[in-house]
Amino acid sequence: MPPMTDSSTRKSPEVSREDLVRWLNDYLKIDAYPDPSMNGLQIEGTGTIARVAASVDTSVKTLQHAADSGADILLVHHGLFWGDPLAVTGPHRTRLQTALAADLNLYAAHIPLDAHPEIGNNAMIANALSLENRVPFGDWAGHKIGLAGELPLEQTLQDFADRMQKLTGEICLVHGGGQPTVKRLGIVSGGGAGAVAEAAAMGLDTLLTGEPEHKHFYDSFENGVNVVFAGHYETEVFGVRALAAKIEEEFGLPWQFLHHPTGL
Repeated sequence: MPPMTDSSTRKSPEVSREDLVRWLNDYLKIDAYPDPSMNGLQIEGTGTIARVAASVDTSVKTLQHAADSGADILLVHHGLFWGDPLAVTGPHRTRLQTALAADLNLYAAHIPLDAHPEIGNNAMIANALSLENRVPFGDWAGHKIGLAGELPLEQTLQDFADRMQKLTGEICLVHGGGQPTVKRLGIVSGGGAGAVAEAAAMGLDTLLTGEPEHKHFYDSFENGVNVVFAGHYETEVFGVRALAAKIEEEFGLPWQFLHHPTGL
């Protein structure tokens, strides 16, 4: 008969930073997009990962929250670097200092997390809406990072906006430039306001995205396409949560989502 194991002394799952980062880079295909966001490991911390935190944005608040939660790595959609060199001064210094003091790894996935076919922001929203007959949509630098398809049942534009509000918790801004019902839908999380013309060319009646841009205000009405803005932040919580859950599935590591909504 094998000896009894004391659960209090049982070793928790852990993985080396190198193995986890290698798996993330491969799974997310971070080199497949011409993204200036420095996708991948942005801050190197402890070499052993036992707990994971996930957040949409990187700020002093989210980094400190991750450190206080006991996380060894923070997964984010919006990292610290966007293609331009930054002096290590002011808030940028404080962010780096917060992570380094906690020996916290920071891993960012921007466009690769929008576009991922399994756990990406757009794929997860499409799953939540039971979108059918999906095709690539939403051009970004020659890549389709969103999805288009059909809702199982046609619904009024207001009912669809209410449904999105229940899904995200965000009061949606609606530009009713098209027909009063929603059936053929395009999805681009975050800043996809410029996809209206593409939606019109594909015969979609509605575009779902995050936040509006003034330069695209008239696009909805002049192209005959409805646009539902459900919040940049709230349309991009889906990917990091799904990625953290996938890490748990692969490696058994516990994770926590750090909710710091921006209202935008």
